[in-house]
Amino acid sequence: MAGPHEPVVTGDAVVLDIQIAQLPVRALSALIDVIVVFIVYVLGVLLWAVTLSQFDTAFSSAVMIVFTVLALVGYPVIFETATRGRTLGKMAMGLRVVSDDGGPERFRQALFRALAGVIEIWMLTGGPAVICSLLSPKGKRIGDIFAGTVVISERAPRMEPPPQMPPQLASWASALELSGLSPDRAELARQFLSRASQLHPEVRDQMGYRITGEVLAQISPPPPPGAPPPMVLAAVLAERHRRELLRLQVPATSLTGQATGPAPYPPGWPPPPPPGSGFTPPS
Repeated sequence: MAGPHEPVVTGDAVVLDIQIAQLPVRALSALIDVIVVFIVYVLGVLLWAVTLSQFDTAFSSAVMIVFTVLALVGYPVIFETATRGRTLGKMAMGLRVVSDDGGPERFRQALFRALAGVIEIWMLTGGPAVICSLLSPKGKRIGDIFAGTVVISERAPRMEPPPQMPPQLASWASALELSGLSPDRAELARQFLSRASQLHPEVRDQMGYRITGEVLAQISPPPPPGAPPPMVLAAVLAERHRRELLRLQVPATSLTGQATGPAPYPPGWPPPPPPGSGFTPPS
C-alpha cells in the first residue's frame, strides 16, 4: 500500500507533497458509495414495479438497463465531475480524485474510472481493486491507472510551516533553477531544519554541510560566498514553496510576508563566515 506521503509532479514541473489515501479509508468510502447506489437502485426498482410494469416487457427491460447503467456509471461520473473529484463517500471520508499532475479530475478520467469500477468493484466484488491498490506505489486501482488519476486525502496532518526566507538570500533564491531538486532531498532538508536544534552541535554541523552540498549539487547558481548551510537550505525551501503557491494561483495576499529582520535559524550554529570565504564543507 502506498505510504502516507507521495510527491506529485505538476505540468509545470513543480513537486507537490500530498497525502495518498490509504486503502482502509478508500474501502470505507467505496462502501458508502455502494450503499448509496444500492438505495437508489432499490428505489428505482420499486418505482419500476409500480409504474413501468404495465408497459411492454421489452420497454420496461430497456428502461431498467438504462437505469442500471446510470446508477453504476452515472452516479460516480456526475458527482466526480460536478464536485471536482468527490462522491458522497469521498466527501464523508475527506478524499478527492485528482490527476497524476495534481490538477482536477476531468470528465474523461471520471468516465474511465467509473467504467473500470463496474468490472473491478461491482462484477468482481472489489478484489482486483484491492490487489492493484496494494501493489501500486500510489495506491491506484485499475481505473486510476487507466484514467491517470490518484486518490488523495484532504485531511492530512497539519505540516510544519515552510522556513522563512532569509532576506540576505532572497535575490539569490529568486533566480534559482529548482527543477533538478528531487523531492527526497527537499524533504531531507526540511526534516533537518526542523530537528537541527535537537542534534549535537558537531553532528548538526556535519549533517548541515553534507545535506547542503547534496542540495546544491541539484540546483544552480551556487549561493553567495559566506552563506551558512542552514540559511541556504531555508532559502531553497522557502523559494520552492513560494513557487508552488504561485503555480497553484493562491491569492497574492497569502504569498507575501515581508520579513522584518534576519530570518532565524537553529540556535547554536556558528556565525556566518566572512564574505569571500565561500561555501566550503569541512574536510
